[in-house]
Amino acid sequence: MAATPPSHSTATEAPVLLLMGSGDRRYREYIVAAVSRHFRLWLLDAHEPSWQLPYVEGASLLDTKNLDELLAEAKKVMEQLPVAGVFTYDESLVHPAARLAEALGLPGSAPDAVLACRDKATTRARLTAADVPQPACTAVATAAEARRAADATGYPVVVKARGLAGSLGVVRADHGDAVEAAFEAASSANWPGVPRYEADVLVEEYLTGPEISVDAVVVDGVCTPMIVARKQVGMEPYFEETGHTVDAADPLLEDAELLDQLHRIHKALGFEHGSSHTEFKLTPDGPRLVEINARLGGDFIPLIGMLATGTDPAVAAAHVAAGLVPDTAPRTQKTAAIRFLYPERDCEAVEVTVRTDLFGPTVHSAIATAGPGTRLALPPRAYMNRYGYVIAVGDEHDQVTADVEAAPTLVGLRARPLTG
Repeated sequence: MAATPPSHSTATEAPVLLLMGSGDRRYREYIVAAVSRHFRLWLLDAHEPSWQLPYVEGASLLDTKNLDELLAEAKKVMEQLPVAGVFTYDESLVHPAARLAEALGLPGSAPDAVLACRDKATTRARLTAADVPQPACTAVATAAEARRAADATGYPVVVKARGLAGSLGVVRADHGDAVEAAFEAASSANWPGVPRYEADVLVEEYLTGPEISVDAVVVDGVCTPMIVARKQVGMEPYFEETGHTVDAADPLLEDAELLDQLHRIHKALGFEHGSSHTEFKLTPDGPRLVEINARLGGDFIPLIGMLATGTDPAVAAAHVAAGLVPDTAPRTQKTAAIRFLYPERDCEAVEVTVRTDLFGPTVHSAIATAGPGTRLALPPRAYMNRYGYVIAVGDEHDQVTADVEAAPTLVGLRARPLTG
């Protein structure tokens, strides 16, 4: 299916990337827009394109999980255009994208390495074999197995879905009686296109300390961190992500122990080329891996990273996908932060209002993401049901923090309780 001509100004001689998947416009358009200024894009998607059309050379509607379909369509595109790589930011498509890149002889990590990042049990097994310090972990298939594993590990424990990301289906259990409910929450959480396993739930040692994420690019086995995001979570015993803060001058970017672990993790998994999003807890014993994803971070982390540093992690990731060495040097030194807004209880949105008159000096944007009639349920019934977010960026860290913490007053929710 041919798309309408793009309205952006990418030069006709620019290399082409096969963009696999596109996602929710509210959370993904900024990536597509940024990358389209440097590369021509051909979209391979399972959904009819709409908002994507101004940014792409063309689009193909197909089953993005079917390698034969992908390969046949990609070869058609390559007969017309100089395709340089395969690019995706979609967690459910990182493995199909790696398989497609390998089949076409384009840049990327081996599909086995990408799968080792997706499957948290495999991640733990390979890192254990490589003597990378990490929490104790057991894969289980039943609530009874989870209880035995938790008893052996010692409380509290974290019970999580084996193949999900974004804190979906992640629950802390403080005692044995809480493990069964935690197992049910973890095993019932799902995301389209994410595989399930026979032993589909992990029981892990609980790690104490602040949580961070590192977005990096990897070229020929060399891992270069671009941004460190300090994460905020809430809704205990769940780990719903409520915000992130990026400081371009974060000292962790030069922390020898963290950088050593980051390198060893990628090496042990065989992840040698691409972009990654790696999450750690900063424990009293040092950094400990929470999980690694073979893609850009979600939750607008690349955007606030760009606002803080002046260098776009999404554009850098696209360069790596095309086999090019990206520019990762920061151009500015600011702090940028985002806070997501959740209702206090399950409800249906009646109205969400943005109060521009109350913006602090560093507020970059305040966005309502829930319209009238949107059902907003909290964990464990649903995850990431937000009604808005606020982004702030500035030179003064404390002012940025103050402005995003005012998010509930900047984006107001009027709602009615859910009755069923």
